[in-house]
Amino acid sequence: MSKLDRLIEEALSEQDDDILRETKELGWFALGASQFTGKLGWVSWVIMIVQIALFGLAVWTGWHFFAASDVLTALKWGVPSATLMIVATILKTSLMPQMQADRILRELKRVELMIARKTG
Repeated sequence: MSKLDRLIEEALSEQDDDILRETKELGWFALGASQFTGKLGWVSWVIMIVQIALFGLAVWTGWHFFAASDVLTALKWGVPSATLMIVATILKTSLMPQMQADRILRELKRVELMIARKTG
């Protein structure tokens, strides 16, 4: 817990405890799971479903790549496998900026509560 967190907790009254619990810092997995709720949760679901499908196709084409006996066949299976794996990875990491934005918004809410408490 950081010094800022302790100062915020001290500044808030008992009435604001529920708001403080709502804006507490989430762990990595809880923050990731929170991406699947809310107004834009469906977008995260679509991204993850497409990512899983692309990963499955990459594994399937990769299997054929390693089973190929000549170079041309290996290239025909290897290039799509690598491409699908790269696209699946890009889709997976596309959720990271939203996770970081949610962390920042959560901290801004905490600071707003602290300022409101001091002025009010």
